[in-house]
Amino acid sequence: MEAKAIAKGVRIAPRKARLVIDLIRGKNVVEADKILSNLNKEAARISKKVLTSAVANAENNLSLNKENLYVKACYVDEGQPFKRMKFGSRGHVDPIKRRTSHITVVVSDEK
Repeated sequence: MEAKAIAKGVRIAPRKARLVIDLIRGKNVVEADKILSNLNKEAARISKKVLTSAVANAENNLSLNKENLYVKACYVDEGQPFKRMKFGSRGHVDPIKRRTSHITVVVSDEK
């Protein structure tokens, strides 16, 4: 059985978040939690919250044991970008896209 948690509209670029998410894919939940705790990145703090939420969903909704869980799938999708404008040289305007992410973590008890 598997449980899932999603964080939508997180204010971090997907490219930066994927670097962190790739480290925990396929790992045991306890080991993945330790990895995220020791990383000094903002994406690690956000990913740890999503992982904790997925584990809590598995424990409370499906009555699964935390020690038996592993990260079955985790991925980062692009969210809606915030579009801003910046004044450029000679009177023209440069667009700025502040990117957001949707972070998904799926935990399961069977390999």
